[in-house]
Amino acid sequence: MPCVGCVRRLLAAAAACGAVAFLGYCVYLDRKRRGDPAFKRRLREKRRAKQQKAEERGVQLWDPVKNEKLQELFLEEVQIGELWLSRGEHRMGVQHLSNALLVCGQRELLKVFKHTLPPMVSEMLLHKIPLVCQQFEADMNEQKCWEDDPD
Repeated sequence: MPCVGCVRRLLAAAAACGAVAFLGYCVYLDRKRRGDPAFKRRLREKRRAKQQKAEERGVQLWDPVKNEKLQELFLEEVQIGELWLSRGEHRMGVQHLSNALLVCGQRELLKVFKHTLPPMVSEMLLHKIPLVCQQFEADMNEQKCWEDDPD
């Protein structure tokens, strides 16, 4: 009767060989797929279709100039908000911080503000966000009406 340690080693060796064989097969299939001219053609077609779809919607995939301006606006709003809060003007500070949240669009920032701001200010910020979003949507609709106007 074989010892338990020998059986374990044999099973471990078999599992290791199976894993190596599986990884080798994956590498083989990946190389075969990437070497196929039809795969490259389909990949290019998908990328072109995605780019055309984005252009049709009027959205550029990534605009570094626009991104940089948004970052500058975000930092400016945060700094002004912090300045107003340090002066004790909570309403003005909350207004600018909510503008920063609107520009940023990330919920993680709201969590950071919630942990770093005093409870009263973070509560004011939570109540202010829906109002700022509504105002932004109204401004965007008004701007769209001006652009659509043929005059």
